[in-house]
Amino acid sequence: MTFEIFVALVTFAFVTSVTPGPNNVMLLASGVNFGFRRTIPHMAGVALGHALMVFLVGIGLMGAFIGYPPLQLALKIVSSVYMLWLAWKIATAVPPSGAKAEGRPLTFLQAAAFQWVNPKAWIMSLAAVAIYAPDQQLVAVAWVALGFLSVGWLTTVIWTALGLSLRRLLARPSWLRAFNFTMAALLLASLYPVVFQG
Repeated sequence: MTFEIFVALVTFAFVTSVTPGPNNVMLLASGVNFGFRRTIPHMAGVALGHALMVFLVGIGLMGAFIGYPPLQLALKIVSSVYMLWLAWKIATAVPPSGAKAEGRPLTFLQAAAFQWVNPKAWIMSLAAVAIYAPDQQLVAVAWVALGFLSVGWLTTVIWTALGLSLRRLLARPSWLRAFNFTMAALLLASLYPVVFQG
């Protein structure tokens, strides 16, 4: 892979990773509800988990996913159900009393595993491999995964820090409740292309 192609790959990875999607909505909500330090395992799980997903998709899962339509349907169903559950958890993160947010942020393993039911992560992984490692050779696929890993940590920090910066503005329980309902609605809205257009 030439330097120019790697720069194009990193640009693609950054743009697709930093734009709103399930991971970023959840990191924003976690930054608001739990703070930066407690969200670090979640951030690491997203960055490393997605890079691993890109690598595994590139070395063989892409063919199975494209060649076996029932697998695509199963992924849609599992993704939709899991994201409905996550939206409910986000929406109910603030108790009516206005006490500190209940629950806990996602762990490293939960965030890494979430990549496998995240429709945006699948789309990004499949597109990146198809564009930047179409022959699916191991070295090319490794470079694509490295490209995503190189920007993954930065985009997770951006969204978590944005959540942290909103924390003071959302000090009132009613505002925090409204924010969490909004984040849950955005998470559900991210399912629209999967359910109605795929």
